[in-house]
Amino acid sequence: MILRQFLTLTQHASVERRAEAAGALTRAYLDGSLGPDAAWEAKTALLALLDDPDLAVRRAMAEAAADSDVAPRPLVVALASDHPNIACLVLARSPVLMDADLVDCAAVGCEGVRAAVASRGDLSKPVAAALAEVAGVPSLTALAKNPRAAIGTAAFLRMVERHGTDADLRQALLARHDLSIEARHALVTLAAEQLSQLGQDSGWISSARGARVAREAREAAALALSDEAGETGLARLVAHLRVQEQLTAGLILRAILSLRLPFAEVALAELSGLSRARVAGLMFEPRGAGFCALHRRAGLPALLLPAIQAALAVWGESAHGRNGMSGPRLARSMIEAALTACETMPFAEARGLLALLARFEAEAARDEARLFAQAQIEAHARDEAARQLALPQAEFVDAAMAEDAAGRPLPDVIILSGPDGEGSVDGAGREVAEEKAVPALPDAAAAWPLAPRPQDRIGAPVAAMASAAPEVRVVHEATEAVLAGLSDALMASFLAARTEPAAPAPEVRPERRISARPHVIAAAVAAAMMPDHLIVRPRDERAPQSLAA
Repeated sequence: MILRQFLTLTQHASVERRAEAAGALTRAYLDGSLGPDAAWEAKTALLALLDDPDLAVRRAMAEAAADSDVAPRPLVVALASDHPNIACLVLARSPVLMDADLVDCAAVGCEGVRAAVASRGDLSKPVAAALAEVAGVPSLTALAKNPRAAIGTAAFLRMVERHGTDADLRQALLARHDLSIEARHALVTLAAEQLSQLGQDSGWISSARGARVAREAREAAALALSDEAGETGLARLVAHLRVQEQLTAGLILRAILSLRLPFAEVALAELSGLSRARVAGLMFEPRGAGFCALHRRAGLPALLLPAIQAALAVWGESAHGRNGMSGPRLARSMIEAALTACETMPFAEARGLLALLARFEAEAARDEARLFAQAQIEAHARDEAARQLALPQAEFVDAAMAEDAAGRPLPDVIILSGPDGEGSVDGAGREVAEEKAVPALPDAAAAWPLAPRPQDRIGAPVAAMASAAPEVRVVHEATEAVLAGLSDALMASFLAARTEPAAPAPEVRPERRISARPHVIAAAVAAAMMPDHLIVRPRDERAPQSLAA
């Protein structure tokens, strides 16, 4: 009955009327207020409306059914494959669609459809992986900016591999808190290659130098990531570097000489197949036969063995507290020991290694210089702050005026306070007694975080007790009783006397404020924070002494 009436009413109606009727019928079905027979007829009518030639009718149904979890699945699936303006409504919001539906729509849809899928709040890893394989930059950027999307490591790496050169996509990926360490390293590697290629295209560096710069940037980035990776992240990073064929002997040597011993331990364990604990024990005895066997089993060149042994020997002495070195100084000592160990080698064989160690030494020296310069800057800032705090007020004002004369224009009139705040002198040299610019006391809550509140100051409890004392209330009630007992004549004469002009009140002038000084403020605040018994007791003890004198 409902289907027949609906089709009869909408057969010759306008587009607006049909769209309105379709939306109303969809909402009525989703409300669940229809009976079984009426619900079946309404569902059939909605499926029949999918053949309506106007987009407005199907869009009205999509808007009504997009957020419902009881919408008919055939209706939602059909709307998800409709025009992009209609499909995007249900693809971005409908909880009825499954991962298979979303993957299929992402595979055959346009970028708008893929962006709608990427913006879903419950996006799963399989759907994200499908988008990473087929989507373009706009859709992948929307996926990266979706904080509720679950993205796996493989999907991250695929996104970087396909469109990692896009700056917006890189920024969106780096802003994610769940970005894997493998993807971070891939992004850094890609950026290093781009910068190297830019230098080569611009003619700033040669191709050989550009390749070396990119390689060293990748190695430095890998070691920097290892510092914050943790145990699990460090193992994943080393495994990723090995798969990418970037776990080289030069990287392991750089890790040892830059005091990244955990990275070197995990790398040697990954290459040799031994446990990390076993590798760590062998590294404490670099001159032994066990470490030589580890070096061979990891596949490292025999040319590096003397340099690594010499560097680890210096590190072992520092670990046992025998040389007292640490930080950049220890790194430089390890590099110098490695250079000394390579001096006896044939120059033709050790030429490349000596050049690499020389670059490591230069980097360590620059790092040490940077740390020393930063320490000196911080020490100078602390000394300057202490000197400013120790200056008297007059010298501080002179320093401020000198700074104004050096960089800022002085005001037209300068008013200086006289000694002890008794007088002032204006710009013409005349003494000013009444109108004096006295700096106001600072706000206790802002300038002194430990300043007591008004209700905590000395005398506040006494004042509060006096205001609420029962004796005061009794006196007030007695006064009211006496006034009520007076005769009318006395009250009239009393009121007539009050109407006479009163004597002129004495002139009240505000008390002259004393200029605020830091030690005065400190003393006042300290006194306000002291309990009553600490102040009353010394005064009581001084009284007999004064009388005896």
